[in-house]
Amino acid sequence: QVQLVESGGGSVQAGGSLRLSCAASVYSDSSYSMGWFRQAPGKEREGVAAIDPDGSTSYADSVKGRFTISKDNAKNTLYLQMNSLKPEDTAMYHCAVEMGPRLGVDYLVLHPDAYNYWGQGTQVTVSS
Repeated sequence: QVQLVESGGGSVQAGGSLRLSCAASVYSDSSYSMGWFRQAPGKEREGVAAIDPDGSTSYADSVKGRFTISKDNAKNTLYLQMNSLKPEDTAMYHCAVEMGPRLGVDYLVLHPDAYNYWGQGTQVTVSS
């Protein structure tokens, strides 16, 4: 029903930028929210940003002012623009789709369990 494919990861030096993309194939007429999460080795999955069907967004405190989530509805693609990258941003980044009851973005960015579908992820490595 839903397929998500992330791209755009890579290796950059601290202070650099990357833009992640998530191509979504969603075979449903229902509106849905999307989010970006990341997971570093040995750590729990962490919410990064979320966006709802109306375009409202929410961010983790650790990325506020540096990352921007956006969505191109015509292309069914979710983006994450990451600027001023830090070594602690190193992780596997996953996009996800939430198709259940309408939930607030502040909730969605903190609760990966709210999401129904996940992509395989794209690796981001930031060196100091």
